[in-house]
Amino acid sequence: MLTNREGQRVPGVVFRTRIDNAWVERTSSEIFTGRTVVVFGLPGAYTPTCSTSHVPRFNELAPAFQANGVDEIICVSVNDAFVMNEWQKDQKASRITFLPDGNGEFTAAMGMLVDKSDLGFGKRSWRYSMLVRDGLIEKMFIEPEVEGDPFEVSDADTMLRHLNPQAREPAFVFLFTKVGCAHCARAKALLERHGLAYEEAVVDRDVSSRAMRAVTNRTSLPQVFIQGRHIGGADDLDRYLKEAR
Repeated sequence: MLTNREGQRVPGVVFRTRIDNAWVERTSSEIFTGRTVVVFGLPGAYTPTCSTSHVPRFNELAPAFQANGVDEIICVSVNDAFVMNEWQKDQKASRITFLPDGNGEFTAAMGMLVDKSDLGFGKRSWRYSMLVRDGLIEKMFIEPEVEGDPFEVSDADTMLRHLNPQAREPAFVFLFTKVGCAHCARAKALLERHGLAYEEAVVDRDVSSRAMRAVTNRTSLPQVFIQGRHIGGADDLDRYLKEAR
């Protein structure tokens, strides 16, 4: 039976982390005292749901959490520091702190340690998320105790809605560009001026021009998308950003 620990203080443990090839100990007191922290626990590094949904969405929404008073987002798993560090790199999740709970001490003290020996995992964390203010657990979202690995309530969107039902998620911007394209450089400068992070696919390096045309039905570059909406080129982006002020 999993335990909801709302209203209790987080367990006092020492996390053995690796930073710049050296062992660094982080205590619960250092992490939580005087701070607002979102923690999510999951079964294991590199596992499917953790890698495709749980971690990526928390990383995407990190600016929205920060705008709503969260100092740090922490991913905890019963894995060692080496595995957690490599997984963070693989996920490109620089906005999240990956804390290794190699011995399962924090997870056990939270009442979230479960037996997954049937999968060859041994003892692992049940999937959950929690909001901690100054060391006190204010809210927990614990996945239902059913077979398998449910993922219904511990997601980033649920936690963000708890913090602020009107919270706005960061705009997702994607653009097709080409090396040496002056219009592409102008579009990226416009986005940076407005504080909008973006991802890009470089034509003839990441994708073919044929693939770009299949998506946009255009031959000119750049081609910009914001929240799934096709904006167009640099001039179109300039007009869009001015109208959005």
